[in-house]
Amino acid sequence: MASKGRSAKFYASNPEAYKKKLAYDKKKNATPEAKDYRAELARERRARGLMGKGGPDVSHVAGGGFKLENPKKNRARNGHGNNGRLAPGKGTKKAKR
Repeated sequence: MASKGRSAKFYASNPEAYKKKLAYDKKKNATPEAKDYRAELARERRARGLMGKGGPDVSHVAGGGFKLENPKKNRARNGHGNNGRLAPGKGTKKAKR
């Protein structure tokens, strides 16, 4: 099993900060934009036959579309510092709108 990352260690030793983070995440994930974002990715996973089977993440690509990507790489690239939020390269779409 992998060791905990820096954030996980921080929240494990600061329960009040963890409660604050959970409250913020709950509020953010309840917004219509967040729901649409998750629904779009779920639709693409379903179209590719990956839904409910684990495996790679379906991530948004800078030029539009999606690509399959290692979950660790996808979730680490979150827009902080010089990192863009979207994956580099060309994506494809399998789901019909």
